Amino acid sequence: MADNARAKKLADLIREVVAQKLQRGIKDPRLGTHVTITDTRVTGDLREATVFYTVYGDDEDRASAAAGLESAKGVLRSAVGAAAGTKFTPTLTFVADALPENARTIENLLDRARASDARVRETSSGATYAGEADPYRKPDEGDDEDEGNTSA
Repeated sequence: MADNARAKKLADLIREVVAQKLQRGIKDPRLGTHVTITDTRVTGDLREATVFYTVYGDDEDRASAAAGLESAKGVLRSAVGAAAGTKFTPTLTFVADALPENARTIENLLDRARASDARVRETSSGATYAGEADPYRKPDEGDDEDEGNTSA
């Protein structure tokens, strides 16, 4: 088993090599400039690497980019092997990153919360307290003096 530092270092190298190769070395029009490598993870034995990517565009662009990455997998693995100089070059698996969808879901939830807060603020703008503004009881000033005189 390799240590985590070595796996992290190899994952960073794979991310850089794949991104550079996609930008400069692969002539596939399906990949173009709208594919972004977001993260890379390598197993502890350094045999398998998962490369996460996002695609700028619609579902058709995502599907064509996934097909392009599958077809370029061998070229990319060769480039990683040449750059890494390890005994065994890890196999590459490309996974579409769910980060944009998660961010969109969070933004929608935050928008709903802001709208709900605005409704509550609007409803409570003319409201008054049910009782007094200060709900806590305070002893009268005269009560303290009377209590002090009874103990003497």
